[in-house]
Amino acid sequence: MPTTTWNRHHILSLADFTTAEYNAVLQTAASFQEVLSRRTKKVPTLQGQVVANLFFEPSTRTRSSFEIAAKRLSADTLNFAAATSSMTKGETILDTAKTYLAMGTDIMVIRHKDAGVPQAIAQEMDRLGVKVSVLNAGDGQHEHPSQGLLDLFTICSLIDPAQPRIELLAGKKIAIVGDILHSRVARSNIWSLTASGAEVHLAAPPTLLPKFFAEYLGATENSQRLFTHWQLEPALENADFVMTLRLQKERMTAHLLPSLREYHQLFGITRAKLKLCKPNVKVLHPGPVNRGVEISSDLMDDPEFSLIQSQVTSGVAVRMALLYFIGSGKVS
Repeated sequence: MPTTTWNRHHILSLADFTTAEYNAVLQTAASFQEVLSRRTKKVPTLQGQVVANLFFEPSTRTRSSFEIAAKRLSADTLNFAAATSSMTKGETILDTAKTYLAMGTDIMVIRHKDAGVPQAIAQEMDRLGVKVSVLNAGDGQHEHPSQGLLDLFTICSLIDPAQPRIELLAGKKIAIVGDILHSRVARSNIWSLTASGAEVHLAAPPTLLPKFFAEYLGATENSQRLFTHWQLEPALENADFVMTLRLQKERMTAHLLPSLREYHQLFGITRAKLKLCKPNVKVLHPGPVNRGVEISSDLMDDPEFSLIQSQVTSGVAVRMALLYFIGSGKVS
């Protein structure tokens, strides 16, 4: 494994990640990917530690991959389900977190429908002076750091499996298409992909891509690498990678689209539309997928173009790396 110092106690956002941190995660995930290919897939790195998955919102991929990742590192795991917890009796989120703290939890992996909840829990743990680390597994319309990192790993390890690193994406064009407005995945990917030197082109109807996204990165040095489009074609033209996002109908409080059929016609990714891209273009989707809406079903299942299953596989290795860093403090 690479040798580097890791000073980050919590992982809440990618907005302030450094090049060294990105590369440390990518290279460590590559090492764990090799571990996962062995007959014996466990390492004793976090033996004796407790990882609590506090998911206040439904999840399949993220929750399961964090659980597998923790177990592969030999940690003990606790899984929380809001519907069967004391929160139905009026217990607060912070009191729930303190309950898991009292049980000896070392790492809390938190997903919540409201932005800022993982940060609030992290601040409470810091106020209490305990050494519990908090990892944001997706909070409202804020961020989803581990998804952004696994997407980055999927792309970089495709280019160079032996040594994935963000410098490989310098000058690449990456289109992110779909429900940008509600997507925490898009927000994390904007930070990570522009930091890598890639050009990121957002494409969606105006109702799903408000004008403020043009200034999402603020006055940072990477802001010149972010572009917004209300038509699909300019985003796809000569793209190296296309990431399509789920329409989050459960978050849509207004009538933002005429119909799913019209959305697919204008912004759904199909083989025909990919002809605008580079010949060897690859397609990603963080899942879950609305087949025939964001992406045609045949394209989703075509290994020549689709990296969707690779993203799921990458998720375990990347989340192992993240738990490893905040669980052990450094790579040695």
